[in-house]
Amino acid sequence: MAQADSRNEVAERIGYITRVQSFSACHRLHSPTLSDEVNKRIFGKCNNPNGHGHNYKGQSLVKIDRHTGMVMNITDLKQHIEEVIMIPLDHKNLDKDVPYFANVVSTTENVAVYIWDNMVKQLPANLLYEVKIHETDKNIVVYRGQ
Repeated sequence: MAQADSRNEVAERIGYITRVQSFSACHRLHSPTLSDEVNKRIFGKCNNPNGHGHNYKGQSLVKIDRHTGMVMNITDLKQHIEEVIMIPLDHKNLDKDVPYFANVVSTTENVAVYIWDNMVKQLPANLLYEVKIHETDKNIVVYRGQ
C-alpha cells in the first residue's frame, strides 16, 4: 500500500514498463589513445583486430503516466526502438558503421549511453527511466542517464 502523507493523501504510485529488443552487432574494444600493447592488456581477446560479435538484448524501461495509466502507445514505443536500436545497430560493425563509435570505445557501457542519448530525443520528456543491455547472460549494463 502506498504511504500517506500527513493529510491522509495517498502518495503517487509510479509504474514502469519494459520493452525488450534483441540485436546483433560486432565490434573491437580498442582505444586509439592507448598503445596496442596497453589495449591488448586491458581488453584481452576483445581487442582482436578482426573484432568479435554479440547477440545483445536491449531493454528500455519507461515510466507509466499516472493520468492515462499507460506509458504511451506501444506501437509508437516499438517504432522508437526500431529507429534508435535496430536501424543503426543491428547487424552492424559498431566501430565502422556507427559514427558515434568512431572516437568512443564500443563497450557495452557506451552502447547503453548511445541508446539512452538517442531514446531521450525520441520520447516525451522525463519518460525514459533506464536502458539495460545484456551483452551475455552474465554481463548486464544498466544506464539511467547519469
